[in-house]
Amino acid sequence: MAVDDAQFQLVTFQLGKELYGVDIMDVKEIVKIQNIRSIPNAPYYVEGIFNLRGEIIPVISLHKRFRIEKMENQSDEDAELNGGFIILNIDNIKISIYIDRIARVVTVNKAEIQAPPQMISGIGSEYIHGVINKDDTYLVVLDTRKLFNPKELQKIVTIDR
Repeated sequence: MAVDDAQFQLVTFQLGKELYGVDIMDVKEIVKIQNIRSIPNAPYYVEGIFNLRGEIIPVISLHKRFRIEKMENQSDEDAELNGGFIILNIDNIKISIYIDRIARVVTVNKAEIQAPPQMISGIGSEYIHGVINKDDTYLVVLDTRKLFNPKELQKIVTIDR
C-alpha cells in the first residue's frame, strides 16, 4: 500500500501506562537494553551512554523528563524482553530513548490527529504533536524536534567527551 502525503507511519511504544508514538522517519533503529554507563553532571533525564557498534549514544529517560512512572508489575525479565531503546536521529544527532515496551508500527492519517490537550500525565503540550484515538485508547504523538531545544542537544552531545 502506497503511503501518500495524508498518511504517515509511527513507531509506537509504551511508557508507564500510556502509548506514545514517534514518526518512523526520525527512528534509526530499535535495540534491546544495553549496558549503560552513567555520566557525572549530566542533565537529570540523561541515564548515561552506551556503545552501539563503536558509536557512543546518549540514553534519555522520558520517564524522568516527563515525570512518568515506569510500567507497573514488570519483572526484570519482562523489561529485558520487551523494553529497549529507540535510537532517534534528530538533526543528525543520535539519541536513544528508554522505553518500557515496544508496540508496533502503525499507519495513521493526518486527519486523525487531534490537537494536544494542555497537559497529559505531566507532559507539557509543547512536546506533543497531537493525540490519536485508536483502538479504544489514546496514542500520544511526540514531536521529536521539540523534545530537546538546541542548547540541550548540544549539552547531550558533549556529555561523553
